[in-house]
Amino acid sequence: MQALTADQYARLRQLAEAWRRHHLKAAKRDPRFNPRLGVDALCFQPHSLKDGRRGLLGALVTPVSLSLALVLDEPAAPPKTERLVLALPSGRYPFVLESLGEADWWWRCKLLEDLSDVGSLQEGSRLAQQLMERVMTPAAPNP
Repeated sequence: MQALTADQYARLRQLAEAWRRHHLKAAKRDPRFNPRLGVDALCFQPHSLKDGRRGLLGALVTPVSLSLALVLDEPAAPPKTERLVLALPSGRYPFVLESLGEADWWWRCKLLEDLSDVGSLQEGSRLAQQLMERVMTPAAPNP
């Protein structure tokens, strides 16, 4: 795995905080809300899109879900399309544009929408690591 720069880590923290400000109040009303979890952007690695744009791909843990998230290197106005499909080693994943306020956004693909049984932040981190290992491992060929 390639280490991220301090600026990249700062940007991921900023986006996680923007999610918290923008979505936490509604998340607390969700019956699946897990108060043992916070909002954390984990296991992010550089990722190139087919069109040449570069970004960071990783796991997003929130008190209500575990997702893949894609952050582009060049922050710009949100794209006009709200959907993006990424071909990753384990398959194709549908991402949806998620607004995090006026200027912040990322692409997000929810994979688990109920983390109510996750017992701690550490368990959430391990789950994110396992997710990224599976997503970035090629699917076994069909016999």
